[in-house]
Amino acid sequence: MNYKYGLPALYAAGVLLACGTAAKAGPNDLLIGLDSKVGYDANGQQNIQPGADAVLVLDITNAARPRIRTSLPLVNSLLGPPTNLQITPNGRLGLVANSVGSAKEGDVWKSPPDDKLYVIDLAANPPKLIDTVTVGKQPSGLVISRKGDLVLIANRAGKSVSVVTIDGTTVKAVAEIPMPNEVAAVTMTPDGKRAFAVMNTANRVGVLAIDGQKVTYDKSLDMPVGFNPYNIDITPDGKFAVASSTGAGLGNADALTVIDTAGAHPHISGLTTAGNGAEGFAISPNGKWAVVPLLLGSGGKYADWNYTKKGEAVLLSVGAGGQLTVVNRLPLGGLPEGVAFSPQSDYVYIGNYIDKNLQIFRIAGGRLVATGTVMPLPGQPASIRGLAR
Repeated sequence: MNYKYGLPALYAAGVLLACGTAAKAGPNDLLIGLDSKVGYDANGQQNIQPGADAVLVLDITNAARPRIRTSLPLVNSLLGPPTNLQITPNGRLGLVANSVGSAKEGDVWKSPPDDKLYVIDLAANPPKLIDTVTVGKQPSGLVISRKGDLVLIANRAGKSVSVVTIDGTTVKAVAEIPMPNEVAAVTMTPDGKRAFAVMNTANRVGVLAIDGQKVTYDKSLDMPVGFNPYNIDITPDGKFAVASSTGAGLGNADALTVIDTAGAHPHISGLTTAGNGAEGFAISPNGKWAVVPLLLGSGGKYADWNYTKKGEAVLLSVGAGGQLTVVNRLPLGGLPEGVAFSPQSDYVYIGNYIDKNLQIFRIAGGRLVATGTVMPLPGQPASIRGLAR
């Protein structure tokens, strides 16, 4: 893609220098997963190839001018939800689930499922990989409990949810909960007693009960949501979860399904749409906002009727009863995937996969505002996430 943004030369130089600058681990880190295996040819056709992936640790202490703390040579994939990584609440560890790898079959490169969870020590300077844990098949979206002692991982090919414990810097897989369908993403209530698992191929969200390390699934509580739900997040008070769907097809609007999480029977309490291709989705730490990076037609072939060169960022307010209301829209680059908020909920970071950059926005005056800063990245950003909350 040839889509370009203005970028001050001084800032571009600062990005490169930051790799060697000391920074303190904590709540001001973001993780960015880079994928070099999935690319697009001259006609916009997706193709698989071998490549050197990486996970970036980004310091956002200065929210308007992030700095790269380090780049770790770890496999990561676009072919999974942009919620496959997260930082523990104390800022000590970063966890990254790798969904697929790459392997050559004859003359064709394919993406077989993986089963790895990377454990990164963010207190080290620079941050470093300290363990690799085997989990379910094709681990995708994950969530860390607010206490920081439990992790749930959605396994697509495994049709399961992995249960992983954290004790200090020791991360251990302790169970795998069978699910009736492929699971793409998962979120957890702040009290750590209930989780919601997105079953993308079944167009449903399942409910998990949590008692310490014991996790159980009750099929009778399944809820129907929009076609091909792919992402899910929860409000900081735990009262509402929102599942974003991406299956209506290019050119058609996709659903954001609001779930009332309270009581014995969680249920659907609202539906809205921000537009087409709501693959990325995140609710702000203060619970007031949600941001959806829309793919629109930027992931399509150039000859497709609905092809667009750019995506779009949509800011929504989160009102009473979890109601979502579109506030405003701003242009993004090609194939926008991951999205994350700053800890203070005043900055938003969105990665443009095709353009290999990170766009930075502010929320000011109740609207999403472009800062004019676009940070070049040393690869294609497939996922972005920060501190568990």
